[in-house]
Amino acid sequence: MPSRAKQIWLVRHAETEWSVSGRHTGRSDIPLTQAGIAKANELAPALAAVHFDLVLSSPRSRAIETARHAGFGGTVEVDEALAEWDYGAYEGLTSAEIDARSPGWDLWRVGCPGGEGIDAVAARAERVIRRCLATSGNALLFSHGHFTRMLAAVWLELAPTRGRSFGLKAGSISVLGFEHENRVIWQWDRVQAFEGH
Repeated sequence: MPSRAKQIWLVRHAETEWSVSGRHTGRSDIPLTQAGIAKANELAPALAAVHFDLVLSSPRSRAIETARHAGFGGTVEVDEALAEWDYGAYEGLTSAEIDARSPGWDLWRVGCPGGEGIDAVAARAERVIRRCLATSGNALLFSHGHFTRMLAAVWLELAPTRGRSFGLKAGSISVLGFEHENRVIWQWDRVQAFEGH
């Protein structure tokens, strides 16, 4: 049984041009904007106040750069399982553009043509959580919006489709952990200026 004090901290990468415009950004390697870099730098004090035994990032540069600017460039390890959902044919499109092609489309129900289905994304999230729980202390993950939402659903042992219920802004911090032996969310989508703990 894992320590009740163990936590998994989740950071959604900071702002990119595509996150501002609402384009689905899966495999595309879109860099941080200048505002995104500034936001990533703001994360450093809050994250420096916590000891992490494991620091992982998606392979995409926007996540790795967020980790670097947040103070973890020397310790972050890339984990392919933290990559964003593969949007397939919908990569680079906004929700409105996708709806024009496929009215009523719902990522959390049908996935993406030529991309990943919801069960495949949930399985990746489960692998990441198992890896975090296998470490001796806290874990820090730098990832993406939809995949981080899936991590929350899987952590709470909900149906993967419930990831739809966890809205998440760029450059935010969320914290998963335990209350007694129950899996809980201690913090979700914190985006205000950070001043440490």
